[in-house]
Amino acid sequence: MISFFYCLTVVVMSFFSSCNEADDDKPYTPDYDVVPQYTAADVDTAFNAFNRHLFDPTRKLYYRDSGKPTAVGAIWTQAVYWDMAMNAYKRTKSPQHRQLIEDIYTGCGNYYANYDWNTKPQVWFIYDDIMWWVISMARAYEITGEQKYLDHSISGFHRVWYGAPGIDNGSYDAVNGGMLWDWHDAAKGKMSCINYPTVIAAMTLYNITKNADYLSKAKEIYQWSHDNLFDSRTGRVADSKHGGNSPNWTTHTYNQATCIGAAVMLYKETGEQRYLDDAVLTADYTKNTMSGKLQILPYEGGEEQGIYHAILGQYMIRLIEDCNKPEYLPWLRRSINYGWKNRDAVRKLTTKNFIAPTPSNEPISCYDASGVVALMQVCPPESK
Repeated sequence: MISFFYCLTVVVMSFFSSCNEADDDKPYTPDYDVVPQYTAADVDTAFNAFNRHLFDPTRKLYYRDSGKPTAVGAIWTQAVYWDMAMNAYKRTKSPQHRQLIEDIYTGCGNYYANYDWNTKPQVWFIYDDIMWWVISMARAYEITGEQKYLDHSISGFHRVWYGAPGIDNGSYDAVNGGMLWDWHDAAKGKMSCINYPTVIAAMTLYNITKNADYLSKAKEIYQWSHDNLFDSRTGRVADSKHGGNSPNWTTHTYNQATCIGAAVMLYKETGEQRYLDDAVLTADYTKNTMSGKLQILPYEGGEEQGIYHAILGQYMIRLIEDCNKPEYLPWLRRSINYGWKNRDAVRKLTTKNFIAPTPSNEPISCYDASGVVALMQVCPPESK
């Protein structure tokens, strides 16, 4: 006999699922929709739990999942977890978080060929993997002032743009514009996940070095991306473009995020309104269309897609703080509130499906567990 509570649970979950359809662009905020607000203490709890269950203290990088096998998270996502540690340090200024920055750098260096971008194609084999690290290295320099981070960032950017002798000719397409994703097969296309991060990397390095070549490169790649990967009517960002074909208009929150970040950084430097307009349009599409009626960040089912919301937080906060757009804070907080409410009560881990309870009896991947935690590090709670 099926219990009343089981039936009620099915009905409620079906309701939430239907309300969060990405193609439904009318916000829905019912009066009864109230969940507890996360606090500053919750932010610490969430980050500590993420590291307790997913950080390998011996190898000093992140496990694939909380079951703690030998497998580790994907190479590019380790850079995003490093960003999380840097954001935690910026928030707390604690010696423990400062040490974590150094530990992750050391551990990933030992595991990933000591950041040898140029002669280890068996490790550094995709352009965007390198570029995520280029961005994080530049940020580490901004936070710590340590030259080694800047040196890695500059050499990594050069390697992606110009290539490595005997391996490839670089990501930049000097004939048709834009950045290629993979040097093994040009037909794999020009993905948003290499083009917009290239702009962010170039702008971060420009802000540090004031080398005008970085600014020029950032403007060029942004314009190509705007013309080929951006829907200027709606603010949606395409996943990729392959040769002369039409863009693949599959949307992901991390592509929306890096478009926002690139536009904000160019707006801050140039003051050109068009960049800010693009950032706002992209944020509005992510909030009003992709987040559905419930106005909660969407669930994406792929293997590494849980980390996409971590990347969104990194760049949405720049739009909010650097461009004085606090109106996006309630939406981010709403997503965090739901995700944190649905945490595993014992492990305090969360998943990428913010409106579903976190399973209490199975491993949680580093990707799935990262979104809520990363958003918390950059998005301050409404009340202390």
